Amino acid sequence: MLEVTGLQAWYGQAQALHGVDVRVGAGEVVALAGRNGAGKTTTVRCLIGLHAQVRGTVRFLGRDVTRMPAHQRARAGMGWVQDDRGIYASLTVEENLLLPPTVSDRAWPLDRVYEAFPVLAERRKASGTTLSGGEQQMLAIARALRTGARLLLMDEPSEGLAPVVVARIGTIIREIKATGAGVLLIEQNVKFAATVADRHYLLSQGRIVETLDNSEFRRREGELLKHLGI
Repeated sequence: MLEVTGLQAWYGQAQALHGVDVRVGAGEVVALAGRNGAGKTTTVRCLIGLHAQVRGTVRFLGRDVTRMPAHQRARAGMGWVQDDRGIYASLTVEENLLLPPTVSDRAWPLDRVYEAFPVLAERRKASGTTLSGGEQQMLAIARALRTGARLLLMDEPSEGLAPVVVARIGTIIREIKATGAGVLLIEQNVKFAATVADRHYLLSQGRIVETLDNSEFRRREGELLKHLGI
């Protein structure tokens, strides 16, 4: 579904990514873990088409999208759940959900969204400014599901949230996987990532330093927590 080879990125003269290779299959959850500043968010911005200084190749559904603008990648089936959630504060919950275009027949209808996220049904008429952090995160995920995206790029979805909300997000990620969609999970919370991911890439100073299946990742969790400074 997603195949990234030799991805390099710069901020001016400073190189942030040094030949990153990442692969995500259909119905697979892949986690990209690393310390703050390792290059995780830069990687996502390159994949979605929001970073200009890029080299390497990004293939999505067998198509080279490396030079494709962000809006075309979104319409091709890439969904982005950004780290700042990107909720439109002046719109209601329901207006936020109705805003994105549908890109495939996999789009979740509103009734399915409200069944999966009951709190959004309860707050459908509330404005974005009144939502808690957890409610905003659920809305950001639900908005991406409303598009019918084939691949979800999720940037730190558990950050700053209560354990009960994190557990709910984990359940939703497993439901997304069951539909055959792919998920690239950018996550510093190793314990959470281990509950949902099939494979893990460890990113350090802009390089992939290890690739682990989930059983190996769990076995080495203590070591990885120390490595990531958590």
